[in-house]
Amino acid sequence: MQRKAILLMNLGSPDSPTTKDVKPYLSQFLMDERVIDVPNWLRTILVKGIIVPLRSPQSAKKYKTIWTKDGSPLVSITKQVTTLVQEKTDVPVYFSMRYGNPSTESVLKTIHQEHPQIEEIIALPLYPHYAMSSYETAAVQVADLHKQGNYNSALTIIPAFYNNQKYIHALATSIQPYLEQPFDKILFSYHGIPERHVKKTDCTKTHCLQTSDCCNVASAAHEFCYRHQVIETTHLVAKALNIPAEKVGYSFQSRLGQDAWLKPYTAKLLGELPKEGVKKLLVVCPAFVSDCLETIEEMGEEGDEIFKEAGGESFQLIPCLNTNPLWIDTILTLCNINQKETVAV
Repeated sequence: MQRKAILLMNLGSPDSPTTKDVKPYLSQFLMDERVIDVPNWLRTILVKGIIVPLRSPQSAKKYKTIWTKDGSPLVSITKQVTTLVQEKTDVPVYFSMRYGNPSTESVLKTIHQEHPQIEEIIALPLYPHYAMSSYETAAVQVADLHKQGNYNSALTIIPAFYNNQKYIHALATSIQPYLEQPFDKILFSYHGIPERHVKKTDCTKTHCLQTSDCCNVASAAHEFCYRHQVIETTHLVAKALNIPAEKVGYSFQSRLGQDAWLKPYTAKLLGELPKEGVKKLLVVCPAFVSDCLETIEEMGEEGDEIFKEAGGESFQLIPCLNTNPLWIDTILTLCNINQKETVAV
């Protein structure tokens, strides 16, 4: 009888690349108070009155360009990862989505129905870096749903793993083959967040974006600082791969609205790099562990177009970790679960 279960938690996707299914997905996503952190009445007007009606048809068209026979790449890859992790452990492994299906609420119910004697749920939000609009909202949601369900099991939520040695090794190893081709620069493009989110998650309320070189000055705030953590991931991977500092850059993509977001902006940088002599560019998106709309379409298609129209010659998007075997092993390590022994034939 199993005493533990693993729950892998990813962002989510609409059920189909149609406006009808994109609308409720976008509404659920953008109505999250940790994504658009304004008063509920204003968020409702913005999201349901303006953003969703305008963006849903556009988003549906973009989703159609990446949709596969297995559906959404993000959901399909997360499902494959769950199967691969399950193959390496006797502990039952499940996955859920913060937005869309399968919902975290339904999966928690399924876990307890299928394993009524379960003693501990180990929840792993599949976000390497801490941000209130990604890691935090997933962690808070699963904790709230677990409490509301009055389950007898304990809940353990794995912290952000941006500097975990095995994660860095897996990420660096997945990038290594692409360094064998000539390149002028490798750009680490992370999902952007508003600057105010960084300040809100600053537990000291006096450090993030308020002191000179804040990300490189030791502070308790770094445990929750997205900007510090992505810079650290970039540094650790570049160091592991021995990439010269002048050939490494980082930026932030997927900006929404007109507020100040973390800089530099990826789209702007892609248009400037060729003028600075960067003609051959490698791009990796470590904020995501599974390829999705933001990597395949936004970077692989739109990013490629921006760079080449500005004079770039080659643009190589490096895939996310996806089903990389080292990533599968890393998940088990993060969850502190031993791999089952294999018997040689």
